[in-house]
Order: sequence, then structure tokens, then C-alpha cells
Amino acid sequence: MDHSSSEESDVSDSDIGVHEEKTYNQLRAGKVKVKHGNNTFRCPFCPGKKKQDYSSKDLLQHASGVGAASKHKAKVKATHLALARYLKVDLAGSLESSPQLATVEHQPPGSEEKYVWPWMGILVNLSTELKGKGFVGESEERLRAQFSRFKPLQVTILWNSTDNADYAIVKFAENWNGMKDALAFEKHFNVERYGKTDWNKRNCRRDDLYGWVARSDDYNSLEPMGKYLRKNGELKGVCDLEHEGQRKMGRHVGYYARQIEEKNKYLEELKLMNNQNGLKLERMMEEKDQLFEEHNRNIIELQQHACKDSKRIIDENLKLYEELQAKKHEIDRRCKELNYLATNTNIYRGKLVAEKEKNAKENELLNLANLKQKEADEELLRLVEKHKQEKEEALRKQVELELELDSRQKLELEKEQLRGKIEVMKMMGSEEDGTLKELDELRTKLEEKDDDMESMDSLNQALIIKNQRTIDELKEAKKELINGLEKMAGVRSIIGVKRMGELDQKTFYNACKNKMPNDKLKLALVCSKWEDEITKPEWHPFKVIETAGQIKEIIKEDDGKLQALRAQYGDEACNVVVKALVEMNEYNPSGRYPVPELWNFKQNRSAPMPEAASYLLKQWKTHKKRNT
Repeated sequence: MDHSSSEESDVSDSDIGVHEEKTYNQLRAGKVKVKHGNNTFRCPFCPGKKKQDYSSKDLLQHASGVGAASKHKAKVKATHLALARYLKVDLAGSLESSPQLATVEHQPPGSEEKYVWPWMGILVNLSTELKGKGFVGESEERLRAQFSRFKPLQVTILWNSTDNADYAIVKFAENWNGMKDALAFEKHFNVERYGKTDWNKRNCRRDDLYGWVARSDDYNSLEPMGKYLRKNGELKGVCDLEHEGQRKMGRHVGYYARQIEEKNKYLEELKLMNNQNGLKLERMMEEKDQLFEEHNRNIIELQQHACKDSKRIIDENLKLYEELQAKKHEIDRRCKELNYLATNTNIYRGKLVAEKEKNAKENELLNLANLKQKEADEELLRLVEKHKQEKEEALRKQVELELELDSRQKLELEKEQLRGKIEVMKMMGSEEDGTLKELDELRTKLEEKDDDMESMDSLNQALIIKNQRTIDELKEAKKELINGLEKMAGVRSIIGVKRMGELDQKTFYNACKNKMPNDKLKLALVCSKWEDEITKPEWHPFKVIETAGQIKEIIKEDDGKLQALRAQYGDEACNVVVKALVEMNEYNPSGRYPVPELWNFKQNRSAPMPEAASYLLKQWKTHKKRNT
């Protein structure tokens, strides 16, 4: 009866022992045929192989090799392990020799010799100096040292009812090496003719120790030796121990396979959690960038509002000062006229007195106006100082917010690392006291990090609200300052307002004029066209590069529109358009329209709000000195 190694149902690693037992019973019952001829055997589970006929030794080697290989499926390994077991146990007479059966070749045919397990040896005819009951421990150690080359684990001296030491039991390791040592122990005595057979002879020598390996007849003995063996061991054959070891190995393999599968599954979950934490950190970094961008926009708006307020106040003070100066000059002129009339005629003396009184009143009003002007000047200085303090406060809060965000990210990262470490320690499943203590410490640290994170979130929220208020105030101040400077556009000044992203029409016109000197209308249309092109959101001639670890955008030199512009009107015209594009991309990439910005025309750079306010105040004081 032929069988295939692949059937419809699969066998898991944990069921190898069960399927092996089932296949072994089928082989013993004759349902699966192995022997084909007197000395010819075939593997019933490998029908497709080229080599079909084996000797008993080759078939045993084939079955043992396939059963021990890890690359085969569980069912293939189980069937070949059963075949190897069948060849060793049931067809032992047909086998030429096997490594473990060779050690028990002396057993009678048709039965398996039983040994006492754990492996034990028996010593008899103990010497007189070893029979002293008061030196039991020393005597046992002497015997153990005497036979140390056979690696005994323990030597026990047995006493009879008359307190005489008749026997000693030598215990060996509970593995195949222990059996090897026990058989070597027995062989040592057999070679010297001090074995069990020699002891049982009627006229045996009584001049030295006799020894052998404990078997079933010793186990079933009614003497103290038999009682000790039955109490501390059991009878087992070599095949029984081999089968038991294979079953245990199958159970262990199945158990560890399940453990590995569970650990792998748990590791996948940890990887998923790690990826999720990475995504959270990326989102946090994006939120941080958005907060910084919003903060910068708020600072710009605050500076604009401050400039507008400062300009408005300065304009009002200048206007009042000019009006007061005009009235003062008018009064002085009238006083001179009245004095001249008083010296030439007395007719108008009465009117002159009345006019003087009127002028005196007007002088009082003028002095009062001068006091008001002085108070207004002081108020202006106070406002400028206030704007300066507000900006310093905003910058300080920005630094606090950045430090707070960095601390929060650091705490978040430490939390995730602690969680990961706890999960890994849980996964290891260790029962050691040191690991449990370390796990408790990590949990405590994680709870402390959670408390720190909550406190930091509360503080961060308060700082954000306070910072937002400051930003709103600075926005209004900068807006007023820019509006005031735009009204003074006709005056040549070092600091003023520049529209960022706006095409420099004069420079562009002059650059294009070289190409078409006699067509002013076409030049105007070209300027208008490129002003419109710059504001189109769909045209983005930039590319992203990384320099010194920083990512930035630069102009694409191979852009079609820019190449056409350079070819038609020259490099100077193209550079004017590129400059406007760079400014637009820096100051208003989303809106694509020019925005006003405080600008230092002398140094060709952006002017901070305190610099603009200080410049306006200096100009106002200079103008005031010139008029006084």
C-alpha cells in the first residue's frame, strides 16, 4: 500500500507527536508496506524519488535525516520519524546496526532489556574501612572519587538490618551520556572479571569490589538494594526513553513554535505602534512649523500696525506744530503793525489797547497750545517706548514658546522610548526580580513624564494665548506705521515702504527699451503682461534643493517662460522678473500679490519695526528743531 507525503490536511508543528504515533500504529498493523523482498526496503512516504530500494541501514538513515531536517513540512517529518521508530523497534532484527541499539546487543531476541532509570550502578563487596556508619559521608565521597572517570553524580551506601554496609548505589546523569558512562562503568568490572556474572559464581573472589548496571532483576530484588531502586527509579528500555524524548521534543517544538508566532505577532504590533508614534511626531513637527509661520506673520502685522500708529501721531503733531507756528507769526506781524501805528497816531490808541489785550489773550492760548504740544511730544515718546517694549516682550515670548515646544517634544520622545522599553520588557516575559524592579521604575518614570507633559501643556496653552494677544497688538502697530510711511511716499527717506513681489517697472522698461526703442505702447503692454504673469499661481518656476542640511527653493534656469524672456529682451529684463518672483515666493507665495514691507533703502534690506519707529522719531525731532 503506497502513501504520498502530501495529503489534503496539514499538520502543525505542535501535532507532530500525535501524527507520528498514528503513522507508527499503521506501520505496525501492516497497513503501510515497508519491506519488499528479503533484504530490500522502500520508503512508503517518498513514492516519487528515483531511488526506491534501500537496505535496512540506508532506509533508517534516510528516515532519520528527513525527520530531523527543519526545511520539510511537519507532516513529512512526522511520517519519517514514525518510520525510523518502526525500523528501530519492530524491525530491529533486520537492521544491520544502529548507534543506540548497538549498546544493548546482548539482550535476548524478542524482548528489550530494561534498565533502572535514572541510570544507576551497583557496587558490592565493600571494603571494611568503608563500612563504618559514623563515616558515611566520607565513605561515599571516597567511592565517588575512586570512580570519578565515569562521572557519577552521587554514591549512596545501603545498610542492612544489622547495620552492615552490603551495597552502594552509584547514580549517573539522566541522559544518553549518563548511560554511556554507566555502561563504561559496567565494562570496567567485566574486563577485570568483577562483573555481575562473576559475583553470582559460587566460588567468586572476595578480594575487591564488584559492580554492574542496575537492571530489572536488581529492581525486582527483595533486598534493600531492590527497595532503594524501586523507590528512586523506574524500569525503562532504551527505545522507551528514545520515544519519550522524541515526544517531548515534538511538544517542545510545537510550544516554542507557538511562542515564536505569538512573539512575532507582538513584534508586528510594536512596529505598528512605533510607526503610529512616528506619524504623531511628524504631525507635531508640522504643527510646530505652522505655529512659527503664524507667529512670524503676526509679528509682521504688529510691526505694520505700530508703524501706522507712529506715523499717524507724528503727522498730527507736525500739523499742529505748523498751525501753531503760523498763528504765532501772524500775531507777531500784527503786534509790529500795532506798535508802528501807536507811534504815529493817537487816534487808534484805544483800538491799540484793545488789540493788545486781545493779543495777550491769544498769547496765553498760544502758550497753552505749546504746553499741549509738549504733552503730545511726551506722549509720542511714550508710545514709541511702549512699542519697543511690546516687541521685546513678543520676542521673549517667542523664545519661551520655542523652548517650551522643544521641551515638550523631548518629553514626548522620552515617553515613547519608555513605553517602547516597557513593551519590550513585557515581551521578554522574564520572572527575575531585577527585571521586575526595573519595569516598575520605568512605569514610575513614565507616569512622571505624563505629569510633566500635562503641566507643560497647561503652561504652553497660557503662553500661546498671551503671545497671541501680543501678536495682535504688534500687528495693529505695524499696519499703522506702514500706512503712515505710504502717505510720505513723495519724500526721499532712508526707511520707507517697499511693495515686495512688485515688478520694478522703470528698470524693466529701460531694459526692454534697448530691444524696441521706438514703440512705447508695446513696451507698456510688455510691462503689463509680465506684471500679470508674476501674479499667476499656476506659474511656479522654482525647484527645491538641499544645502548644508537645509531645504530651500531656487529659480529653475531652464523654465520656458524665463528662457523666452531672456532670449527676446536680454538678461537684465529677465533678472528684474526673477527678482520680483523671488520676493513674491518669499513674502506672499499663497496670495500671489504684492505686499507692503518696511524697507531700508540705503542698505537695501528689510527694516525691523523698532528701526522704523526710531527713524521716524529722529526725523520728527530734526524737523522740530528746524522750525523753532
